[in-house]
Amino acid sequence: MSVNHTLLYRLYERRLMNQLKKQVVPKHIGVILDGNRRWAKAVGAEASQGHREGADKVHEFLDWAEDAGVDIVTLWMLSTDNLKRSSDEIRKLLDIIVNAVSELASTKRWKLRLVGATDLLPEKIATQLHKAVASTDNIEGMNVNIAVGYGGREEITEAIKQFLRQRAHMGESLDDVAKNLHVDDITDNLYTRGQPDPDLVIRTSGEQRLSGFLLWQSAHSEYYFCEAYWPDFRRIDFLRAMRAYSQRERRMGR
Repeated sequence: MSVNHTLLYRLYERRLMNQLKKQVVPKHIGVILDGNRRWAKAVGAEASQGHREGADKVHEFLDWAEDAGVDIVTLWMLSTDNLKRSSDEIRKLLDIIVNAVSELASTKRWKLRLVGATDLLPEKIATQLHKAVASTDNIEGMNVNIAVGYGGREEITEAIKQFLRQRAHMGESLDDVAKNLHVDDITDNLYTRGQPDPDLVIRTSGEQRLSGFLLWQSAHSEYYFCEAYWPDFRRIDFLRAMRAYSQRERRMGR
């Protein structure tokens, strides 16, 4: 990047930041970290290199979100569909995720939470992730949900199962449960229970679909689709997403 280009970039970034100081900031942002493999292919590297570059970007993104005043970030790092990839790629990817989560935990800046079916992961990997996340239990910084082994349909299915188990334990009949079932009963059993729904969902790489991300929680979310692959996602891209969010009129289904 030339000196003039760098200067223009910084001036534009500063302009966006100044604009956002007067705008409403989303309290919860969900992010679909898409495009790592395509980034690697574009530069002639192995998929694992793309995953490493993507993992490195996470820390930067959290810095930006924290500076902007965001309270919660949910990062989709591994889907249940991803687990169907080749064993070699998954092994490398899981190692990268464990290292990334451990490094985030070691900063002692953010309160981490696992979101997903970790029982689908190799036992050693799941144990390492839980240990890293548990080390942040007493942190009072921004909340960061790490979605690993996550699928939206699976989450809703598991929430219903958990609710039914609770009611069965209380001795209620299936008919009584069905009559009294409420939306909040499902919400209270999701992986993100106790947290507000995402105000903004960002997806990188140009794909314009959710692919099952936070299906229940994103019913009234605003969406922002960015052309950049996740490893190339810049602060300007983040600020543009924030600006787009601030310019929308949220009706919340009304």
